[in-house]
Amino acid sequence: MNFVMAFAQFLVNEILSVPAFLIGIITAVGLAAMRRSRGQMVGSALKATLGFLLIGAGAGLVVSSLAPLGIMIQGATGAHGVIPTNEAIAGIAQAQYGGMVSWLMILGFLLSLVLARFTPLHYVFLTGHHMLFMATMLTIVLASAGYGAPIVVSVGGLLLAILMVSLPALSQPWTRQITGDDSIAIGHFGTAGYIASGAVGKAVGKKSRSTEEMNLPESLRFLRDSMVSTALSMVLMYLVLAVLFLARAGRDAAYKSFDGGALNVGNYLMKSVTQGLQFGVAVAVILFGVRTILGELVPAFQGIAAKVVPGAIPALDAPIVFPYAQNAVLVGFMSSFVGGLTALALQSAWLSPSFGMALILPGLVPHFFTGGAAGVYGNATGGRRGAILGAFTNGLLITFLPAVLLGVLGSFGDANTTFGDADFGWFGALVGSAAKLGSVAGILAMLAVGAMLMAVAILVQKKLVETGWVPAPYRMAAKQPVDASQARPAAATGSYPKIAPPKGAPTPPDSI
Repeated sequence: MNFVMAFAQFLVNEILSVPAFLIGIITAVGLAAMRRSRGQMVGSALKATLGFLLIGAGAGLVVSSLAPLGIMIQGATGAHGVIPTNEAIAGIAQAQYGGMVSWLMILGFLLSLVLARFTPLHYVFLTGHHMLFMATMLTIVLASAGYGAPIVVSVGGLLLAILMVSLPALSQPWTRQITGDDSIAIGHFGTAGYIASGAVGKAVGKKSRSTEEMNLPESLRFLRDSMVSTALSMVLMYLVLAVLFLARAGRDAAYKSFDGGALNVGNYLMKSVTQGLQFGVAVAVILFGVRTILGELVPAFQGIAAKVVPGAIPALDAPIVFPYAQNAVLVGFMSSFVGGLTALALQSAWLSPSFGMALILPGLVPHFFTGGAAGVYGNATGGRRGAILGAFTNGLLITFLPAVLLGVLGSFGDANTTFGDADFGWFGALVGSAAKLGSVAGILAMLAVGAMLMAVAILVQKKLVETGWVPAPYRMAAKQPVDASQARPAAATGSYPKIAPPKGAPTPPDSI
């Protein structure tokens, strides 16, 4: 029995929860189904794996470059509270619930393939680390409510599977607004923030110009390069906060923002400049990784679609949309962070004193990834105003929802960290509230939550996705005149026009 448990933990922790390995395996399976040569299978699988490792490397650079900035923000503002970090709370829970988390994740992934095969929701969720985080959250919620391992694994696995096929469907009309077709979907548990951002953009930005349309004088044309503009913006943010922290806390505290400290004021400021420049490099690495993986994974899904899940659409991590509106990523990050600060101010001044709500500090990593993606969604439906206000809405969600989630995490609610992205908050709160009903009533209530979510997703799939509905068709028409010869057959993905993505964006093949 110990060997079986150890094998399950190895499978989850070392393979399935590592997106690079999972993507490589899926790519190889797809090409095998297409009867490609072994050389092509190995080469494409390795290239897809390397693409995800590039994304991971870029993400690591983002985290390391934002760490000193987070210290500066807390030092400059004096804010204290809970910092949402998925990796931190998942690591804490592994020590107590590692076995249940492993089996729940394996069962959830297998059931998601069954649901993708036999329901209209043909989405294959491939963001392995988010599977692990959601499996951990469900395990904590159900175990804290007093359920035993068999119920935790079986009910939690089914709920995880439902989420993995339902959320990509709910967001697909908004994702298609960005990509122009159904070749990819979003597979990330910040979906509520992306839909909210797209909806806000649709409401406020009909005539707002895109973040990608920058009319600059000749002397400032260099800012049209997204890597340059991103790096410069982060350098300025770093310098402003560095000076504020230095003025408020003094040299000794400010110098400790960086590993190894700083030698003097000049060294402190130049370290800030370097961190801002490294952020620009990190974003460039992520974008290159996205392009690399799409070039291998999307063609491989022809085989998956033909043999395993007919009509399969890969649901991928949030950075998959970054290349479609690179300026919107930075706008979204900053706007989401401002939304987080606004929500924190409301918590401090009203919600915490009156209702005992925990103070949620804006974590820069979730605000960058979910805020950046929310900026792309808001820009797609509402241009610059949509990117700003849509990502601001995302910032509010990922501050208020984690505070609500703390109430159903049992003893883990006192861990000074929690899950950070929007879907963990709303779904965890619903499942946790249902679980507290206890025994049979609680199980039935949790299953009812899952059934309702799946029913809504199927309705959206049938009524909106398959009919080709897009939230803001006037913005798609503005990108490129509709050419009837380029329209995708209605039987495949709906009766919407195929729109060419912006320059530099991934361009999946027409055969998908």
